[in-house]
Amino acid sequence: MQNIRSPRFKRAPPAAPIQLTERDRKIIRLIQRHRFLRSHQIVALIAGSQQQVLRRLKLLFHHGYLERPRAQLEYYERGGSRPMVYGLSTKAGMLLKQELGIAASWNEKNDDIGRMFLEHAILVSDVMVAIELACRKTSGVRLLYEDQLMLQSERHRFQWHVRVQEHGVTLGVVPDRVFALEYRDHSSQIQRVYFFLEADRGTMPVVRSGLKQTSFYRKLLAYEATWTQKIHQRKLGIHRFRVLTVTTNALRVKSLLDACSRLKRGHGLFLFADRTVLEKDPFSPVWQCGKSAKIAALLDLPEVASSDRPESGAIL
Repeated sequence: MQNIRSPRFKRAPPAAPIQLTERDRKIIRLIQRHRFLRSHQIVALIAGSQQQVLRRLKLLFHHGYLERPRAQLEYYERGGSRPMVYGLSTKAGMLLKQELGIAASWNEKNDDIGRMFLEHAILVSDVMVAIELACRKTSGVRLLYEDQLMLQSERHRFQWHVRVQEHGVTLGVVPDRVFALEYRDHSSQIQRVYFFLEADRGTMPVVRSGLKQTSFYRKLLAYEATWTQKIHQRKLGIHRFRVLTVTTNALRVKSLLDACSRLKRGHGLFLFADRTVLEKDPFSPVWQCGKSAKIAALLDLPEVASSDRPESGAIL
């Protein structure tokens, strides 16, 4: 008898009710944290065989707990083949709220998002999954996600405004993701460094003639002003941070480094790499630092010249 394949983006009527397992709940919590995940990323993060995890993903989709964003439909219609992207459904959001008291933080309907939005969100997930998997292989390094760094009442903690005095503008800052790494230093003291992730797909101009329109240089200025004015300490409660940018290719990295060199101070805050870094160990020296384009590792504390330091001698 011929095996009938279930439709990729249309739910088939389930033959029987699904009995949710602890693994199913873990999959739902993972996707809630990341917004979107590819199937192979879920396999890498969940214990068990690939075949079993993929089977549960299929069941969770057809029973209405997971979504397959239709923004990826265009790729499959052209005859492409790549891992399926999954997001949460309203049904899964209700489950999280009922069982764990977790309010889903992703309000947009997955069917309404566009391909560019989805590709950007997936790059963010690619970076975060690579770092999580690296932490699992690296003794003594702990990854803390944004939801672990704030209370439910602090939903917008990591969104802020900063006045760039020399240009006379106020800029909003919303990192693509916020995370922290905890580790013990040489004196066995626990250190925590915060990272603001920027996933750059090369669609935004690097520099424009003014700051009224979006540009990557405007992002850099906002982070520089945040550090110079110690907003990270006064408003965010963060001792030190770095800005991690993952982009499309080496040429784009060079353009971003050139833009970073235009800043007056704080160059050591910024780390850049193209997406091939995700195939390497992110804790190795594979990041190009905005300070003289030096090569750095994630856990290297930035070198900041005394003339670059914020007022009152704050330590980064």
